Amino acid sequence: MINTANHPLLPINLFEYEQRAKSHLSQMAFDYYSSGAWDEVTLRDNRTAFDRIKLLPRMLVDVSKRDLKVTVLGQTLQLPLIVAPMAFQCLAHESGEVATAKAAAYSGAGMILSTLSTKSIEEVAATNNSTDSLRWFQLYIHKDKGLTRALVERAFAAGYKALCLTVDAPMLGQRERDKRNEFVLPSGLHLANLTNMSGLDIPHYSGESGLFAYFAEQLSPSVTWHDLEWLQSLSPLPLVVKGILRADDAANAAKCGAKAIIVSNHGGRQLDSAIASIEALPDIVAAVDNDAAVLVDGGIRRGVDILKALAYGADCVLIGRPILWGLALNGEAGVVHVIELLRAELDLAMALSGCTCIQDIDSSLVRYNHS
Repeated sequence: MINTANHPLLPINLFEYEQRAKSHLSQMAFDYYSSGAWDEVTLRDNRTAFDRIKLLPRMLVDVSKRDLKVTVLGQTLQLPLIVAPMAFQCLAHESGEVATAKAAAYSGAGMILSTLSTKSIEEVAATNNSTDSLRWFQLYIHKDKGLTRALVERAFAAGYKALCLTVDAPMLGQRERDKRNEFVLPSGLHLANLTNMSGLDIPHYSGESGLFAYFAEQLSPSVTWHDLEWLQSLSPLPLVVKGILRADDAANAAKCGAKAIIVSNHGGRQLDSAIASIEALPDIVAAVDNDAAVLVDGGIRRGVDILKALAYGADCVLIGRPILWGLALNGEAGVVHVIELLRAELDLAMALSGCTCIQDIDSSLVRYNHS
């Protein structure tokens, strides 16, 4: 792994990573990673919502020492960051999810592996150098419940520490860039968790996204709250529910046994004009009232964004697309550098806000500007 410190050719922020990643990816891959649903209103608002949050820093605090560690579902992270579940990471780099997992573990961050990964549950688990690493498995419930059960059993056997059920995709949002590109996995890439076990793969349809077709054919649109009990019966793994934007849904999830809730609009890729995740966060934190951990994703591009999310009550944040930009540029080392940039920015933002540890970050630091 390269030394990422002060390298003159490396990007200096996550926005620069995205710009450089364009030249390292095919048009189909870049559009798949970067696009949102329909007019991409929510995709843009995820970012601009952070700009509307203003900070009220504390002064004359001894910030000579700072501690970024947090505990999520009993596991310690060196910073409040988990890599979000993202499909098809081998589109960015041949090592795909394996490189991402190694980088997350090296950096003291967590990782959630997607059902639709291009490296298998077992391949990614084999990169785990420590039983203390936070690694969860993201799950879509397929129409074939036997297949869903098998995925859960494999994740448990491989040592994953939680199941992360995505609930905001009963059908796939219409991503028009994917539709125009007729998105399909290139030759040699497959659904590593599914192809060998069931023969499933992303189909090719003229005039349509292959992923859209896959969701329509294979995933169950009939999942309800009752399925959470069934899912929890399959293993002793704690359940994390991802894709919640309403306070009543959050309260329901906690009541149904979820140990953590991820406030998310799927990166603006599902229902366009859905509320920005960060704007939904405070009401959900209030509704859950410490009955479950609350995490948030969507639009986080600076360490100061992480500070704002924590001030709004999040226990931890998820980072998605920037990880892919780092992976595309420089594999494992690129992902490490993306995480290190965020770590350094958060550390500086804490010092400038008068916070010596994550527990010092509270709602008194933030004001929302509606204009």
